Amino acid sequence: MAPRVLVSDKLSTTAVQIFKDRGIEVDYLPDLGKDKEKLLEVIDQYDGLAIRSATKVTEKLINAATRLKVVGRAGIGVDNVDIPAASRKGIIVMNTPFGNSITTAEHAVAMIFALARQIPEANASTHAGKWEKNRFMGIEITGKTLGVIGCGNIGSIVATRGVGLKMHVIAFDPFLSDSRAEELGVEKVELDELFARADFITLHTPLTDKTRNIIDAAAIAKMKTGVRIINCARGGLIVEADLVAALKSGKVAGAGIDVFEVEPAENHELFGMENVVATPHLGASTTEAQENVALHVAEQMSDYLIKGAISNAINMPSITAEEAPRLKPFVKLAEVLGAFVGQVTEDPIKEVEILFDGSTATMNTRALISATLAGLIRPQVSDVNMVSAPIMVKERGIIVAEVKRDKSGVFDGYIKLTVKTEHMTRSIAGTCFSDGKPRFIQIKGINLDAEVGQHMLYTTNADAPGIIGLLGTVCGENGVNIANFQLGRNRPGGDAIALLYLDAPFPENVLEQVKAHKSIDSAKRLQFDVNAM
Repeated sequence: MAPRVLVSDKLSTTAVQIFKDRGIEVDYLPDLGKDKEKLLEVIDQYDGLAIRSATKVTEKLINAATRLKVVGRAGIGVDNVDIPAASRKGIIVMNTPFGNSITTAEHAVAMIFALARQIPEANASTHAGKWEKNRFMGIEITGKTLGVIGCGNIGSIVATRGVGLKMHVIAFDPFLSDSRAEELGVEKVELDELFARADFITLHTPLTDKTRNIIDAAAIAKMKTGVRIINCARGGLIVEADLVAALKSGKVAGAGIDVFEVEPAENHELFGMENVVATPHLGASTTEAQENVALHVAEQMSDYLIKGAISNAINMPSITAEEAPRLKPFVKLAEVLGAFVGQVTEDPIKEVEILFDGSTATMNTRALISATLAGLIRPQVSDVNMVSAPIMVKERGIIVAEVKRDKSGVFDGYIKLTVKTEHMTRSIAGTCFSDGKPRFIQIKGINLDAEVGQHMLYTTNADAPGIIGLLGTVCGENGVNIANFQLGRNRPGGDAIALLYLDAPFPENVLEQVKAHKSIDSAKRLQFDVNAM
């Protein structure tokens, strides 16, 4: 059955055609996002939901979306999507962070010019038939200090435009490296220093718990008198009442505001102030940007629903269309290793270490870690997937460590999973051969070469004669057919393991007979989805 996508906001018809061309059924209902109840009624019919800002993807909507696999936001802001709720349900949330970057950056630069030369007020005065040349005394921006808060996609473009305008650009961003700052031609500073030095301050950071109200009365008090503030990012970054007070007092000479805490902003105390340039969230409003973000979100959602490729996901590691074929067998391997340990471990897991050796260390290990964790906790949480697993593991307080190293053995690359509980440490390693199928190569430190079967029995015991005979006898007496088996030991007379491949799930009553035998230390039934391999 072809995937089905709902477009609930106004998107380019070209984007709708992209879905159709990729073989995806699409319903274009651009006004449905405003009708919460109707959207709630129909959402369970769709695998994908393409939105802009009008549709609110709430926890209630997510819980009703029983088929939904992906939400695509045509634009960068995803504060209209409940990301934690989507992650818990295993729904990927994508945005298009690059489609409107230039457009939004140019709007911020336009705000700088508008504030420096009082263009909106001068325009209105001139249209009114006045000739108030002496009233509108501006300032040059050449040589002024531009403070950029958030130097990601959009902020970095604004920074380079500022450098081109002969401004001195300083930037605050916790993730901005020294080399990247040097490449952009900006000076990296702490936030308080930016407040103290900047003549213009422009915001280009997402709205998070850490950035909300980043500019308030306390922050404004640290700024130069006569500073000008621009916000073309998200409403809520500025305490609007504090900004109004600072504009009235003259501490802030002007403000260019494109986004507001509550939108649409129809009655606002900033409106009517001569030193405020206000626009109705126009940062991404160019023909080019609207087309770009719509096309990008359609392509990204199609790639995921058809090929499994993930790009620009908020809550999931990206997997490119090019790497997906090579990565896919190892994603399955990682999931199988996690599933093995998850099925044989009864005590609460405290720590997880995932070792990537050789070629696997060069792969997309974030995706492989997510797959491992999904397999690990699936025995306890059946509907977990690669999106929701890291969230659930974190909620359970499990510590996850990643280790990478160069090739250290006979295999080109392998993955080793080690878990710790209060009382024990357990490990398993595996790789993929040329056929792409996962194989176990080490269990409990014991080397072996074992395929993955749909129904298996795993036993541990002291190495001694008669174990295979014992298992064969118990199975034969109870009508359980053994299709194949694998044995391994660390040394003669030491620890040994056995893997039995069965035609059907191992019966509970027979398992109890195996466990009761004095020669068997432990016995576990295992089950794997081999159809997905």
